[in-house]
Amino acid sequence: MAGGSPSRPWGWVVVGGAFLQSGLVFGGLRVLGLCLGEMGESFKGGAGAIAWVGSTAIATLQLGGPLASTLSTRFGARPVVMVGGLLTGLGFLLGSFATHLAHLYLSVGLLTGLGWALVFTPSLATVGRYFPARRALATGLAMSGASVLGLVLAALVPLLLDAYGWRGTLLVMAAVSFNLLVAGALLRPLKTPKESPGPARGRWGLWRLLRHGPFLRYSLAFVLVDAGYYVPHVHGPARAHEVGCTEHQAGQAMAAMAVADGGGRVLAGWLAPRLAVPLLHHLLAWGALTGLALLLLPLGTSFGGLLALVLAYGFCAGAVVPLQFTGVAEVMGAGRLLHAIGLMQMLESVGSLLGAPLAGWLRDLTGDFTASFLAAGAFLLAGSLLILTLPGFFHTSRGDAGKGGGPGLAPGEAPPVSPSMP
Repeated sequence: MAGGSPSRPWGWVVVGGAFLQSGLVFGGLRVLGLCLGEMGESFKGGAGAIAWVGSTAIATLQLGGPLASTLSTRFGARPVVMVGGLLTGLGFLLGSFATHLAHLYLSVGLLTGLGWALVFTPSLATVGRYFPARRALATGLAMSGASVLGLVLAALVPLLLDAYGWRGTLLVMAAVSFNLLVAGALLRPLKTPKESPGPARGRWGLWRLLRHGPFLRYSLAFVLVDAGYYVPHVHGPARAHEVGCTEHQAGQAMAAMAVADGGGRVLAGWLAPRLAVPLLHHLLAWGALTGLALLLLPLGTSFGGLLALVLAYGFCAGAVVPLQFTGVAEVMGAGRLLHAIGLMQMLESVGSLLGAPLAGWLRDLTGDFTASFLAAGAFLLAGSLLILTLPGFFHTSRGDAGKGGGPGLAPGEAPPVSPSMP
C-alpha cells in the first residue's frame, strides 16, 4: 500500500478515536502525578507509599494487556474499549470518596488501571490493522493524544486542585473519562480473511510467545525501561516543589513535558519509514537519549533549568512510544501483533509497578530526588542497550516491520489472523 493511506478510509476516524483514548489514559496518569502531593498530605503518607497509587495504575494497565487482547479477539475491540471506559470513570469516581490509601490503591490503582488496559491495547492494535504500511506514523499520531490532552489537563488540574482539592479533581476526571465510551464506539471492526488455526496457533498461542527468545529479550528491555520511564510522570511535580517551584510552575513544567512528548511521538513516527535506518536502530537511539536526559534531570535546581531538562526528557521519551509498539511487529511479525502487545505489556508491568515506589523510597532515604532520577536513568539505559542483543538488530531490513510475516514466524508458518479482532 503506497503512502500513509489506511486500508480503509475509516482508518483516520479510528486514529482520531485512539488519539482521544491515549490522551485520556496517559493524561489521566499525569493528573495522578499532580494529585499525589495533596493525597499524601491527606493520608500522611511518604513519597514511597503514595507512589503506589500511580504505580499500581500503570502496572494494572500493562498487566491487563493479555486480558484485553483475549477479550478483543473474542468480542471485538469496540465493546471491550467501551467497557474499559466505564471502569475507568468508576475508578476515579470511587477514588474521590477514599478514606484510606488502600482505597486509592483499589479504586484508582486497580479499577482505573484495568479500565485503561481494556482501552489501550485494543485501540492501539486496531490502528495497526488499519495502517499496515505506515504503522509507525499512524501509531505516533494516535499516541500524540497523550501529549495534547496531557497539556490541557496539566494546565487545568492545578486550577481544579486550588478550587476543589484532589477529591473534586478526581470527580472531574471521572466525568471526563466516561467519554472513552464514545471514543470506543468509533472503533469500527475491520473485516479480515479468516484462516484455519495451524499447528503454531492453538488456544493458548498467546502463551506460546513465552518460548520465543527475541520476544522475551525485547520485553525484558522494556521491563527495565519502564522501571525508569514513569518516574518523572509520578514524581516530577514533587521534584519541582523540592527545587522551590510553586504549584502552578510544577503544572507548567508537566505541561511543557507533555508538549515535547507529543512532538517526539509524531516526529519519530514520521522519520522511521523515511530514513534508511532499521527501526530497531531508531529505538535504541531514542531510548539511550531518554536515559541520558533522565540522568541529567537532577541538575535542574531552578524552574528554568528544570523546564529545559523536562523538555528534553519529554521529547526523547515521546519518541520511544510509537517505535516500541511498532518494534513488536519488527520482532514478531504483524500477524501476532495483538497478542504480542498484550503479553509484552503484562511483562512490562513488573518494571512499572516497582520503578516509581523505588524512586520514592530513595527519596525518603536520601532526602531528595537526585538518587531517584539517577537510578531511573540507569534502568532506561540498561533496557535500551538490551535491544542490541536482538537478532534482527544488525541485519533486519526496513521493510520487515510493516509486513504480515517477520522473524517471529517459523519457517513455512502463515501469519495468524484473528477471526474477530478488527
